Amino acid sequence: MRAVVQRVSGASVSVGGRRTSETGAGVVVLLGVAAGDTVADAERMAAKVARLRIFENEDGRFDRSLVDVGGEALVVSQFTLIAETRKGNRPSFSEAAGSVEAEPLYEHFCAALADEGVGVSRGVFGARMEVALVNDGPVTIVLDA
Repeated sequence: MRAVVQRVSGASVSVGGRRTSETGAGVVVLLGVAAGDTVADAERMAAKVARLRIFENEDGRFDRSLVDVGGEALVVSQFTLIAETRKGNRPSFSEAAGSVEAEPLYEHFCAALADEGVGVSRGVFGARMEVALVNDGPVTIVLDA
């Protein structure tokens, strides 16, 4: 499981030109599920995202988490994060979980993140989405389970 976490001042997802979800200040999480990932991986990743200290304290240091600042998360499934690119120029997605395996783990991640006290909005699993965001900082962190 891999997550790209971007600190944002706001973000939204649209499908077919229609806005399906949005969030205020917090994070956008692009989540890739690999073949063989487990519920335990999803729970560990959700806890890591909730507690990742990427928000500034009064001194301007990264010392606060999403939970600490009461931020929200917009979680978007993105199998392309699992791409293998060591050989050639065309990415291989053979290590990504298929949708039957990935969707329940994506949903479990979202539920586990909500259980951590984070407001969660979702993209549309498997859809071609337009993700709009304002990266705050910019701050972008890559996490691997």
